[in-house]
Amino acid sequence: MPSMNDLVRQHTALGESDLEWLHLLVSEWQLLSDLSFADLVLWVPTRDGTRYVSVAQMRPNTGPTSYQDDMVGHLVPRGRRPLLDSALDEGRIVREGDPEWREEVPVRVESIPVRRAGRVLGVIARNTNLLTVRTPSRLELTYLQSASDLAQMIAAGEFPFAEQQGDMDVSPRVGDGLIRLDADGVVQYASPNALSAYHRLGLAADLVGLHLGQTTARLAPSRGPIDESLAKLASGWAPREAEIDGDECVVQLRAIPLKPKGSRIGSLVLLRDVTELRRRERELITKDATIREIHHRVKNNLQTVAALLRLQARRIGSQEGREALEEAVRRVGSIAIVHETLSQNLDERVEFDAIADRVLAMVAEISPGKVVGRRGGRFGILDAEVATPLSMVLTEVLQNALEHGFGPGEHGTVEVGAVRGGPPGRDRLLVTILDDGKGLPSGFDARTGGNLGLQIVRTLVEGELGGTFGMEPGEERGTRVTFDIPLGTGRA
Repeated sequence: MPSMNDLVRQHTALGESDLEWLHLLVSEWQLLSDLSFADLVLWVPTRDGTRYVSVAQMRPNTGPTSYQDDMVGHLVPRGRRPLLDSALDEGRIVREGDPEWREEVPVRVESIPVRRAGRVLGVIARNTNLLTVRTPSRLELTYLQSASDLAQMIAAGEFPFAEQQGDMDVSPRVGDGLIRLDADGVVQYASPNALSAYHRLGLAADLVGLHLGQTTARLAPSRGPIDESLAKLASGWAPREAEIDGDECVVQLRAIPLKPKGSRIGSLVLLRDVTELRRRERELITKDATIREIHHRVKNNLQTVAALLRLQARRIGSQEGREALEEAVRRVGSIAIVHETLSQNLDERVEFDAIADRVLAMVAEISPGKVVGRRGGRFGILDAEVATPLSMVLTEVLQNALEHGFGPGEHGTVEVGAVRGGPPGRDRLLVTILDDGKGLPSGFDARTGGNLGLQIVRTLVEGELGGTFGMEPGEERGTRVTFDIPLGTGRA
């Protein structure tokens, strides 16, 4: 299905600022759809003015749909839908006409012009399924009156509010709870969900007839005077959002001033009980903090182990024993780098390029010659279960290249390359380590030969990471080491 951006740019003469206004409208119009119990389709005239193109569609959460099929992308010639023509040409809401019949379902169609800066950009077709129409309740009458006020504001260019561009996905919706206020901020109607939320905040009486701003400020926990900003928001004077954090309840509020004829006649306040959501968020924050603290302590413990091994190495008379302990220090250090990075993140994933650079610098310090290390490509973000063994593999291969590829005082380079790719869900990482040192001994078999370090590399790459490992002479000189590791669902 084509996007609204594609349809508007391809078929219409609207500019980027007009397109942004339509995006803002579409981000808000679930509110109008739910209050109207109706489907909404946004039609925009084409560049030549002979047709309309539907660029967006919304179905109600509060009633049955009038369209079973998607309408986005449809083109209709001008004249086929007279209500669209009248709303576009006259710039007014058009409700005349008999109901349309769609698959034996009567549908009432209304047209609402979308105005911005004095210009009509398009028309919203509001389609109401009349099959389930019954005598409306007080709630439904309040919904419909509020929808009528919002429709007039859209036609006048007063809605949506350009200054309020919050995340509509997390804002309260009509079904969560709705309160209708008069121009003075006094409650005219409160839905059952809204009343229940205020009862959980501590209100013992009915809301109707109370000044919502003053009532809300009194219910909000405070050790000082009444919170004037909260009182103003709950009175509906401006389009704002806030949360009331009660003793045992958290309620999210959103105020929408109603100005159908230019002056404020009242407000809608949407609200939602987010107590459980905030409790879970606090639990996640606590869990994340605990995990980061664990990684921090593991890093500290590993550094302590490395320091102890280093002290022990200094006191060993055997050169072979000292070198073995120094290798162990570097292995522990590579794992500590990963845990240090994890202790600074919110999840169990790390940007491995920084780790690779630190491992490269750490190993280069032990080079007997003057070897320059370089990194090309990007490892990207890796899960901790991959990053930890990979850091050890990188440490072992680099250490092996520097110790056995170059003699004292020799110059050279070691290049680490990383390439990621593969179809979705089967991402792979190909790592290449190339040096220009002495190269491999004659008859060397990478599958069976090598020291303890290469045995560790084979075990980690093939066993723990489920990848493949290769070691061969370079094209001109030196050694080329490669390992291919699955990162997606294809990982063994």
